[in-house]
Amino acid sequence: LIRLPNGAWCFEGDTTQVSETTLPYDQNGFITFGSFNNLSKVNLDVIHVWAQILNRVPNSKLLLKSNQLGEPECVDLMRKLFADEGITEDRLDLLSYTPERASHLDLYSRVDLALDTFPYNGTTTTCEALWMATPVLTVLGDRHVARVGASLLNRMNLNEFIAGNLADYVNKAVDFAENPSALRALRPQLRQQMLDSKLCDAKSFAHDIENAYHQMWDQCIR
Repeated sequence: LIRLPNGAWCFEGDTTQVSETTLPYDQNGFITFGSFNNLSKVNLDVIHVWAQILNRVPNSKLLLKSNQLGEPECVDLMRKLFADEGITEDRLDLLSYTPERASHLDLYSRVDLALDTFPYNGTTTTCEALWMATPVLTVLGDRHVARVGASLLNRMNLNEFIAGNLADYVNKAVDFAENPSALRALRPQLRQQMLDSKLCDAKSFAHDIENAYHQMWDQCIR
């Protein structure tokens, strides 16, 4: 296993896509959590933990977007699973496939704080959220797929959005919701912070790959 010094991913966002720097909370009067991850990552444990967050943040809502939510049976199932956790359907906004990429990304303007899935984290969805100035909260897991979110956020010096365990994950989500000033201050600068990070430094990433290949080759010919 070869480990790159600055992470295993590089991201190039669409600079023509304008990010919304106003916190949705300031217009809505309530916190909106969100996840655009593939619904196959939203397991029963994830639903249980997200419901804990919603139950601790009065009037908060959860926006979920996934292709599977185009199926009525899937929508009904999600509503039932959250209802079993005490979350009524009026607190859920369930959206399906958006044909245009621009309109898909625009939906992040409705989310105050994105919630990463576990143990299988998001990758593209996390990068897209950050690009659209929406911070992402993740939990540090014990395997590759459960540490992707932490790796991406660490590259951007956003370690305050990395939870050490699920209890910490819930507490951090509640703290950010109850004290939205931190989210409000971060949003206008998040895109530039991403552009300035190693995550968007394609030239440096290419050099890291080249160096890794050279090291592999050197080891093979010895």
